[in-house]
Amino acid sequence: MAMPALDPGPVELHARNVVFDWSETPLHWIPNEPTASNAISVVNMLFPEAERWFIEAYNEALPFVQDDELAATMRGFIGQEAMHAEAHDHAIAEFLEANGIETKAFLAQMEWLFRKLLGPKKAGSAKAKRKQLVERLWLIAAAEHYTAILGNFALNNTWEEHGADPAMMDILRWHGAEEVEHRCVAHDVAVYFGDGYLRRARAMAVILVGLLAVVFRGAAFIGAQDPHYRGAHALLILPRYMKAAHKGLLPSLRSVLFATITYFKPSFSPVEVGSTAQAVAYLAKSPAARRAGHAPRALED
Repeated sequence: MAMPALDPGPVELHARNVVFDWSETPLHWIPNEPTASNAISVVNMLFPEAERWFIEAYNEALPFVQDDELAATMRGFIGQEAMHAEAHDHAIAEFLEANGIETKAFLAQMEWLFRKLLGPKKAGSAKAKRKQLVERLWLIAAAEHYTAILGNFALNNTWEEHGADPAMMDILRWHGAEEVEHRCVAHDVAVYFGDGYLRRARAMAVILVGLLAVVFRGAAFIGAQDPHYRGAHALLILPRYMKAAHKGLLPSLRSVLFATITYFKPSFSPVEVGSTAQAVAYLAKSPAARRAGHAPRALED
């Protein structure tokens, strides 16, 4: 996908209505590429709980924000993340479960992870709760670094060359474009509440390990129910992943490692990841967003 040369500058964040149709989307939505298809399909099970965790933390943080511009940006971020969670909820039912993947066990694990393990502190002093909130905001900033990386990849890959399903490409590119569009928000919020290099580095280390574990676990979870892979050993996922990455269907581990290292630079800025112009250009032509403009209600339950 060609990258627009001109940067539009700061953009006002807002949620976009979308309507997707997965009625003809097969489980292996990239033809003859089950590993790449399943690895990326994991995001449909991971993102709803993760994004609601983001939203909960930001709603908790908003009353403490005295900067009107930052608060407005946070509200735009919340709106976009809410729509992402809802869209992927529909993908779970209308794509994964419709293709025979039972998701309840994995979703229960994600619910425990984000609501219990990483959820807000219920007991303790106001000071302790505020400290834990700041830690969560830095974890979100680290996580958003990876969503921006994945968003940039979604806009720049070889899926079309391999005949990928248009509906699945669109949800990933629409979501990815908005991640690139708001890539600076989480970092700016975390800095506002308490800058600190060691805090930032610690959060990244936690998110890196956790994200790798969840993605590979999710891919194995789908693979165990996929007739193409039933009975295959989970250790085969890594070499198959690398083969698909070599074709440009998945982010290479080398590129993810390099992007991780850049986060540890004291001078790091999220603006280094992706292009706002490219993201906005895709959002203007997304088939799901265009379809929503003619629908009576987007993502209707």
